Amino acid sequence: MTITINGKECFFEEGEYILNIARRNNIFIPAICYLSGCSPTLACRMCMVEADGKKVYSCNTKAKDQMVVESDLKNLWDERNEIMQAYCINHPLQCGVCDKSGECELQNFTHKARVNEQKYWIKDTHKPHKKWGFINYDPALCIVCERCITVCKDKIGESALKTVPRGGDMPDSSFKESMGKDAYAIWSKFQKSLIGPANGDKLDCSFCGECTSVCPTGALIGSSFQYTSNIWELKRIPASNPHSSDCELMYYDVKQTSINEQKAKIYRVSNDFSFATLNKAARYGFDTQSEGKKDKKAFDYLISLIEKKEIKNIKFNSFITNEEALILQNLKKKFDLCLINDEAKAFKEFLNDFVQSSGSMYNATTEDIVKGDFLVVVGTLLRYDAPTLSYKINNALVMNKGSGLYFHPLEDEGVKKYSKNFITHTHKAGDEEQILYFLLQKFSQDENIKKALEEFFIQESKEIEETINEEVVEKIIEKDEEGNEIQKEVKKLLPKKIKKTIEVKRSIFAKNLGIDENKLEDLLLKKNNFTLVVGSDFYFHKNSKKLAKLLALIQNTTPFKIFLNPTHTNTLGVSLICDLSEAQEGKTLGYNEKGDFSFSYEEYNDLKSSSLNQQEGTFVNYDKRVVPTNVALEFDGYFLNDLANALGFDENFTIGYTKRLPINKGFLPIEFDHLENYYTNGGENKRGYILNTKVFDKNADLEWILPDFNSSLTLKENEFLVYSANPSYQFGRYSNLASALNESIFLGISEDLCEKLNLKDKDLIEFFIDDKKLILSIKVDKDLKNSIFLPYFDSKIDTLSFFKERFIVAKIQKLGANNE
Repeated sequence: MTITINGKECFFEEGEYILNIARRNNIFIPAICYLSGCSPTLACRMCMVEADGKKVYSCNTKAKDQMVVESDLKNLWDERNEIMQAYCINHPLQCGVCDKSGECELQNFTHKARVNEQKYWIKDTHKPHKKWGFINYDPALCIVCERCITVCKDKIGESALKTVPRGGDMPDSSFKESMGKDAYAIWSKFQKSLIGPANGDKLDCSFCGECTSVCPTGALIGSSFQYTSNIWELKRIPASNPHSSDCELMYYDVKQTSINEQKAKIYRVSNDFSFATLNKAARYGFDTQSEGKKDKKAFDYLISLIEKKEIKNIKFNSFITNEEALILQNLKKKFDLCLINDEAKAFKEFLNDFVQSSGSMYNATTEDIVKGDFLVVVGTLLRYDAPTLSYKINNALVMNKGSGLYFHPLEDEGVKKYSKNFITHTHKAGDEEQILYFLLQKFSQDENIKKALEEFFIQESKEIEETINEEVVEKIIEKDEEGNEIQKEVKKLLPKKIKKTIEVKRSIFAKNLGIDENKLEDLLLKKNNFTLVVGSDFYFHKNSKKLAKLLALIQNTTPFKIFLNPTHTNTLGVSLICDLSEAQEGKTLGYNEKGDFSFSYEEYNDLKSSSLNQQEGTFVNYDKRVVPTNVALEFDGYFLNDLANALGFDENFTIGYTKRLPINKGFLPIEFDHLENYYTNGGENKRGYILNTKVFDKNADLEWILPDFNSSLTLKENEFLVYSANPSYQFGRYSNLASALNESIFLGISEDLCEKLNLKDKDLIEFFIDDKKLILSIKVDKDLKNSIFLPYFDSKIDTLSFFKERFIVAKIQKLGANNE
């Protein structure tokens, strides 16, 4: 369909708002309150347009075929001028020192609307500043556009903010006659409200900081950034989130440290908030840089260890670029080394099993999730493992009126807040395959699979209410022609509800998992876009091969698209580029890991390496997209490429390897400097390029596997299931290097279990796993129920070595309590 906006013909699909169509076509319509991908609130009314001669608000008016829209008319700008005057009433005149000055939308729209006088006035109200941890709030600067409330509800899924009473005077009614209707309504609302925490005076949220990013003025600001720099002094360097596999677009905002010290410093991370949502680690975990000079003695010693074949292994992690991964692969081949990365190896083997069985790469992207209306999530403690992914899932549930199922052994109260139609199921660890069998049983369109799973139904009696038509005889009295009364009988059919018992088929898998199949049928009504999201529990599962094959069957025979979330930042890239194996006998070079010789940006090192904010290169994100990241800060030491060149390779810069990434793994021979990294006004992703997944096509044979009902973990008395996971703002030791996020390891325990064990926050406990014992401080987690997790972000304790899968069975007791 087509619509004409300001004389330009634009194409659109049914259900689209005028404002979004205009933005996609680079047509400017002013709007302060509206956020792309969120619900319209009509808080500012600046987006008024004339559609077919009638004034409407473009943020919540859906386009119609052949509609004619004008947004640049004088009468519209006259009204916008009055709205901006209303926003400027009593607004503090502190632009020179305001943190938002230079990128303030109040400034921009005041100029755009040509406001050069102020005709309205009202007594101001005292509005004390608020300090909410990572975020500061200045109510005097707040224009109550409600973008912070909207983004927290519609994207993040926490609903941590709301409007609260301002206690201000109402505008004098005399202004109602001289002021535009919209401007007066905005002013009246503005005088009533401010922004505040949804629960009490304390802001209870994950502090992703997205509210500070969307704030059009300086009302909400990062506490560490406030009063540190003028916006126009900062250099914006495009990059990709180095902490998690979303690798989302972000910017390092950089300038010199001080007048006396000209060395560059990162002052904050910013983002294109319309289309790129950041998690807490991305926003605040930016000062991870490595300080070091070139230690030639240590460098030469490392070269000699490799040349003399004393180094037999290179142990590394997935917080590296594709170019570094290729350098390591080249070193492996030339010097017959083993590359050790257990996490990427588990993902690589799972992915290979999936591809071999399905005949193709996993076929969903986050765009499928955002557009989805029925989502199933398995194998991941979603908000902890992948917060940015959880935002997209929440956004789909809210904006698409979606529904779905969330399965995990740990019960997360935060996920329950997303939607009443997103049903959480707390299952036993080990029951993961039953989830996949149920999805096949319910949704597979393959006759052989249906037949194979027929034996896993049982017959049950179900009482239903049914409406029948019952014949009723009524006696009526009529008069004949002579006026005599005559009694007649009239038969009528009247509806009557009766209860009836019927036999229905019920899935054994559904019963074991606690799925209400009646409720599920309701959730599935009018649903068309199905996505299954899978996480790391499956990659490290003892039956991972079987799970991969079952997922392949789901992708090939059901309406579901499959989305595999790689564990760390560049797990997918590493798994495609590197041949990974077990360690062989001999010395190990630890690249950003501990080894016999450590070339690392962490405290322990024999030779200092560069951090990810000091490198150029690419990652492969969870959408199978190769995205670039740029240098924010200089590094004076040796890069991995320096080591490669000293050992016989010849590439001036690490990014010289970008065009050499393996074509047979889906990479394209494109120079680094030719890679784009932005979103268009309409949200089109112009970041790098998508892997060529056709190279993964194989002739797959669909192989049937019988269910196993005996894989559940059984707990004895005083035993607890412990999950290997970090809190949502930590993704490993790399994020823990940042000053804002740095902390010591703890044991996360849900509030209900703390009460059961008579524990409180920061108590010390003894933690027993087989023959190992740890003494740890506990942290009470109010979002979880009946749950315990052990993080792995602290370099002082290698807790990952305790886990073969993501779950272990352990005993816990308060320090000083009597042993059994």
